[in-house]
Amino acid sequence: MDHSGHGMTMDLPPFTLGRGLAWSADPFFLIACLLGLALYGWGVVRLVRRGDKWPVGRTVAFVAGVLSVALMMCTKLNDYGMVMFSVHMVQHMVISMVSPILLLLGAPITLALRALPPAGRGRKGPRELLLMLLHSRYMRIITHPAFTIPLFIASLYALYFTPLFDTLMGSQAGHIGMMVHFLAVGVVFFWPIMGVDPGPHRPGYLMRMLELFAGMPFHAFFGIALMMASSPMVETFKNPPASLGIDALSDQNAAGGIAWAFSEVPSVLVLLALLFQWYASEERQARRSDRAADRDGDKELAAYNDYLASLNTRGG
Repeated sequence: MDHSGHGMTMDLPPFTLGRGLAWSADPFFLIACLLGLALYGWGVVRLVRRGDKWPVGRTVAFVAGVLSVALMMCTKLNDYGMVMFSVHMVQHMVISMVSPILLLLGAPITLALRALPPAGRGRKGPRELLLMLLHSRYMRIITHPAFTIPLFIASLYALYFTPLFDTLMGSQAGHIGMMVHFLAVGVVFFWPIMGVDPGPHRPGYLMRMLELFAGMPFHAFFGIALMMASSPMVETFKNPPASLGIDALSDQNAAGGIAWAFSEVPSVLVLLALLFQWYASEERQARRSDRAADRDGDKELAAYNDYLASLNTRGG
């Protein structure tokens, strides 16, 4: 029985990390990852040739994000993930909570806006279409916390605790669609919170932290529910192949532990990124204030001193 379309998953030997990391590419994700790296590389080269600078850290973050997707989907982890709940959960958590953060820190939209040439007057090219999408009502809706937080939570509970998961796992197209969904949900959830790119919904830093922590308890509860369950809850993983030598319930408990642990990892990563962005924003604001003071001879301070002097004179 070939679940994934690129490996006889029923004959897999017991899982080890070495076996899991062996090459076994899903064609869809392999092409998508190579295309993503090629387009990003084109953008960076175009800026450099023009004499512009592009932060190395952003390139490193984006490449790491793409490679994290490739690691989950172009290795035997993807084969084992079809029959082992624990390995599937690692795939889900990395693709929905680690890959999006790294991709967003790479600022691909900002790079595209800077690298794509403007179309001629009265015409619409890729750059103009991207700007239209960024400012569209659709984008305002899908990046609003009233949409992103329920979607983030529903992607766990509505998927795993209903027959929908088994239906999607029954075909290669369904499995690919589910993984793309995980990545997309992660991007729209984390983008308004810590994305570097411009976006329609960008609240203050304190509100962003609240948005981050609003979804995480539900994530932890989901993990705990799997860990505490006394019977297998997902049909797909109820009867693992005998060749794996695993117990379905123990594997489900391990999956729950992975989901619970991962609710902490992105929180720390995003919190660090947010604090760094907040600090950098304050620094920029301070530099702007200093430049303004230099230009106008610090009129604001002089006016305040005159005001104090007038109060003093009146008091006298």
